[in-house]
Amino acid sequence: MESIGSYEAKTHLPRLLERVKAGETFTITKHGVPVAMLIPVSGPRKEDIVEAIDQLKVFQREHQLNGLSIREMIEEGRRF
Repeated sequence: MESIGSYEAKTHLPRLLERVKAGETFTITKHGVPVAMLIPVSGPRKEDIVEAIDQLKVFQREHQLNGLSIREMIEEGRRF
């Protein structure tokens, strides 16, 4: 992990962001003291999204409304 001063980070931010996008990590310092980290974002993986959709489909098959409408369920919930 590379350390970089805050002034240099501000001056070269677009270049640093490209390097972070490529997977690098930086520690930003102010007067030699670490104050922040610049790291890549780890978003949701495609596998996680596909797994969630599959789980929703299984849930939908196992749980039926048995003739109830969404409107009836909303009204039932308002009674309490």
